[in-house]
Parts: sequence; structure tokens; C-alpha cells
Amino acid sequence: MSDRTTIGVGMIGYAFMGRVHSQAWRSVGAFFDLPLAPRMAVLAGRSKERTEAAAAQLGWADIETDWRELVKRDDVQIVDICTPGDSHAEIAIAALQAGKHVICEKPLANTVAEAEAMVAAAAAAPGKSMVAFNYRRVPAIALARRYVEEGRIGEIRHVRAQYLQDWIVDPEFPLVWRLQKDKAGSGALGDIGAHIVDAAHFITGQNVTGVSALTETFVKERPLATESAGLGATGSAARGEVTVDDAALFIGRMSGGALASFEATRFANGRKNAMRIEINGSAGSLAFDFEAMNELWLSTGGGGFERILVTEPDHPYVGAWWPPGHGLGYEHTFTHEIKDFLEAVGTGADPTPSFADGLRVQRVLEAVERSAADGSRYTNVED
Repeated sequence: MSDRTTIGVGMIGYAFMGRVHSQAWRSVGAFFDLPLAPRMAVLAGRSKERTEAAAAQLGWADIETDWRELVKRDDVQIVDICTPGDSHAEIAIAALQAGKHVICEKPLANTVAEAEAMVAAAAAAPGKSMVAFNYRRVPAIALARRYVEEGRIGEIRHVRAQYLQDWIVDPEFPLVWRLQKDKAGSGALGDIGAHIVDAAHFITGQNVTGVSALTETFVKERPLATESAGLGATGSAARGEVTVDDAALFIGRMSGGALASFEATRFANGRKNAMRIEINGSAGSLAFDFEAMNELWLSTGGGGFERILVTEPDHPYVGAWWPPGHGLGYEHTFTHEIKDFLEAVGTGADPTPSFADGLRVQRVLEAVERSAADGSRYTNVED
């Protein structure tokens, strides 16, 4: 890395996403030959004591307690946004206007209007920008896209996607920020539903054009959170209202004519992180489940499904890692994401998924909410 140009990174937020992004920044240069060598320059968080502790643990050289100071720093050329959705637009726009490159966690924003403002800022800025849909970087999902592009399953007719979790099935689980609309924008719909919408767009090369939707909040109030870390929390005796959906279910149509169904819930008892997608085409099918993330299932020629262990050197991203049969994990998707972003910044290419791609997903989420509020009426996704 010593003969590569160093680029300073400033990250805002140090909780769940901050930890996995930190791991990616630390490891990416050790496994991939990149045009830029990232330097983990500064970490920002509101609490000085907690931010210092996180920086020491995660490998950041310095801290700030105000993200605005981080954006101003000359030793920061990339701003990595790992905060709740209510601050994405303000931080990203400020960073882009300051001439920084920006990578922002998903969903891009809490509203379409915020996402549109971010896209406009990105278009006017000299820096590069990307929304962090990490599941695009699962080798099996990238391989599925390759197979679709090669025509292996023919004309796409069905898209079937689910994201199933159970981490808030306990009605006494505290009211963390992900369950508050003013901070998260939406519930399961935006938190995990955004992932399966983007995965469907990515694998098929088509976009969702209209939806008919149902949403539900099963537990209406919860104990107020006193402490939270990652997906864990402790609560108090006081209670507050849950203001987001617990589950979202919608059908739709893709721009190429395929029919689609999507389900996102955090109330699927026994499912920990079952992000699933199946694509049925005129000549075959593809199927994937993140709980078996190193496997892709392929059916062609009228036969049953064949299991493909996605650990071969010619599979996407895999050649940089371990010998065949030695599987990768969740954290590797973020390393691949950072690798692609640094390559784009270093070569002057436009990284994907772009803020415009994130806006496209945001418009689907908004259409789902409008449809659910209007008796599941079929609702077009705005262009």
C-alpha cells in the first residue's frame, strides 16, 4: 500500500453499521489491489467518551463530536455516513458541497424529497457518491446477475423476494430508533424491504413500476429504550408508540413485464436474516437465501435445481479470498462494497449503486406506503 495514493476517510456513526464499515476499511487494502490506500482519519459521534472508545477499538486515528467539523477537515476526502436515515440528506449534501466523496448507508433517505435533493447535490458536485446496498456484493447475488445478463434463464417472468427477521417479535423489546418514523422513515419496509427491492433491480436489470401493498404494525407500543447497541437494547418502565410498520407485503410489476412479490417482516419467528430472492425465467430459474450465502441455486433446461457453491476463483470477488470451499461471511459484503467504491474514486468512474439508484428504491417504498394507506390500490411508482 505504500506506493499507492493515500485517501483520508471520515466516518459518521460507530454503532452496528459503523462497526462493519470499519472492518471493511481496515481489511480492503490487504486483499484487493486498489488505486487508493484508505486512511481511517477520523470518526464522528455525539458522545466524546463513547466516540473515543469506539475509535480506539475500531482503528480510527482521531475523533470529532460534530459531523460538520469532520466534513471541514482537510485530511478527509471520503465521508462515510453510518447514521440513522433522518440525518442522511443533511450530511451527504454538506459533504458533497464541500467537495468530498460520499458513501451513504441505505435506505438513501427517509423521504423521496430528501433523496431527490441528495441526487441533485451529487449531480452538481465534483466528488463521487454511492448508496451502500451491500447485498449487491454477495458473490452469489453478483453471480446471479451475471447469469441473467448471459441469458441463462431467458425472459424474466417472476421475481419473488423476501426478507424475514424476528428480532422484535418480543413485545417487550424496547422502542429503539428503528421503530420511530421520525428517525427511521419506515420500519421493516425501509430497513430490510429496501434491500430486496434493490436486489431485484440489480439482478434483473429491471425496475419496479407499480405496487399493491399491505403494511401492519403488530405491536403498537413498547418500553422506551434506555440503552441500545446494534440490534440489542434495554428498556424502562415507561412506554412509547411504535410509529413504523412491523411488516410490509406487496405485489408489483417490473419494467420488463415480469410479475413480482415482496415481503419484509421483523416478525418471522425463527428467521434471523433470511434475505431470499428467486427469479423465474422462460428458460430457467435462480434462487438465493442469505442464510446460506455461499450458495446459488440454478435450474435450466427443464430440470430441477443445481446447487452452486460460490467459492471458485472466477466467481465475483471470491478470487481475492480463500481456497475453493472456504466460505465468506456478512462482513465480506462490506469489504467488496468499499473495494468497488475506492476503485471508482481512484479511476474516475461512477460508482454503483448511485444516489439515483437509491432514489429509485425510495420511490418504490413511497408507492408502497401510499398504496397501503389507500386500501391496497395499485399505485404507480413515480419516475
